[in-house]
Amino acid sequence: MAAKESAPATAEPVYSGGYKTLVLTLLVIAYTLNFIDRTIIGTIGQAIKEDLKISDTQLGLLGGLYFALLYTFLGIPIARLAERANRVSIISAAILIWSGFTALCGVAQNFLQLAAYRFGVGFGEAGLSPPAHALISDYFEPRKRATALAIYSFGIPMGTMLGAIIGGWLTQNFSWRMAFMVVGVPGVAIAVALKLVVKEPPRGHSEPQGRTAQAAPPPFAFADELRELAAVAKGLFLKWPVANVLFGVTMISFGGYGMNAFNAPYFIRAFGLDYAQVGLLVGLVGGFSAGLGTLLGGPITDRLARFSPRWYALTPAIGALIAAPLYMIAYQQGSWQTTALILLVPGIFLYVYLGPSFAVVQNMFDVRRRATAAAVMLFFLNLVALGGGPPFTGWMIDLFAQWAFSHPDATGLFASLPHLFGQAAGAGDFAALCPGGKPAPGAAVELAGRCHAALVHGTRHGLLVTFVAFLWGSAHYFLGSIGLTEALARARAERGETD
Repeated sequence: MAAKESAPATAEPVYSGGYKTLVLTLLVIAYTLNFIDRTIIGTIGQAIKEDLKISDTQLGLLGGLYFALLYTFLGIPIARLAERANRVSIISAAILIWSGFTALCGVAQNFLQLAAYRFGVGFGEAGLSPPAHALISDYFEPRKRATALAIYSFGIPMGTMLGAIIGGWLTQNFSWRMAFMVVGVPGVAIAVALKLVVKEPPRGHSEPQGRTAQAAPPPFAFADELRELAAVAKGLFLKWPVANVLFGVTMISFGGYGMNAFNAPYFIRAFGLDYAQVGLLVGLVGGFSAGLGTLLGGPITDRLARFSPRWYALTPAIGALIAAPLYMIAYQQGSWQTTALILLVPGIFLYVYLGPSFAVVQNMFDVRRRATAAAVMLFFLNLVALGGGPPFTGWMIDLFAQWAFSHPDATGLFASLPHLFGQAAGAGDFAALCPGGKPAPGAAVELAGRCHAALVHGTRHGLLVTFVAFLWGSAHYFLGSIGLTEALARARAERGETD
């Protein structure tokens, strides 16, 4: 199924279209599980907050920084290993590790234990995307690469959707602990399937004719590794178009991670939906819009790029510019039905950024630097976006909630902003009087109402501030479109490639 027997013995194997589709499908499933285990905490976070009595800043740290630290710092050494070793084996082992730690999250008894297990989930998940990006680039030629990477990226909305639906149902009918345990199990099966089915392709297998054949990598030397990292970092950060694409994908992801961490809690807090309802609502709405945008972004950009490679940056720029105000409108509505209806639209525009952004990075580098390029990109992106997005949004929610709790008659967004920082704790301390967002059992009804109103206000306005990151990211993409055509052409020429 994998190779055509007519090929000469000395030629590289030619993988059939059906086999490449199977490989891509398995990688999409792996990435889907990756995002289920990564983002399920957003759906069940309200239950964790109330059970462990934590703040939204702490909830954001669990969904962001505590996951992102090992995930980002281990990505680069794992990618360097992937430039030399079997990438399929690395991916399979990584899936087993993160699945096990996800299940362990269900036995955590306090914030510190849960934080430690989230570090472990990040440790495992660091081993997927860099080698997966490099595998996909070896299976699919450049003119189809944005489409293939967009299909792989479909695991993001699919995992977010399934994590919301499954996590919400399990939390409502069992507990948030059971949700973690159940979603950790399927990773074992997909890890085994990947190892048994996916073949390691020759490096550079799908590059255009005319490129130089790839020699075996030199023996490991620490100085050489540092030089390789420096060369990749230079290509990413010191080339104007590529750097702006990198900053663009980072800022859009910053806003996206912050939004997704508190999207489900918002519907629970503002509209009183239960976990099963909100999981189904957030999962289906987000899965439809983000999934459609992700799948459309790759092929649309591949078609437009035939006229000019600038569209690898312009497509995400335009999409984010349209999406940001729609998100802001959605979260100011008075009913969950209207909010959900509006939210069907902006994700279609926002999530076109994934495939084109990853394709730019892969197309800029030689085949033995692509896993490393993906890792360096993801290191920066996830340290800033995943590590910072959810804690930032949670922090803003806490600040806005404190202001609304102390000043219930002065809760406008722009009126609140100048007063958020340096608020003094005291008789009106929201965190002390409303632990986990609710007062202690037996508290006065008036206090319960104040706690709830402040939490709703804080969540809505924290999300609105977060959406500014989409506009920031759009600006970088527009800047990145300047000179992108020439940068990609120079990169091909330096590698000796012909069209």
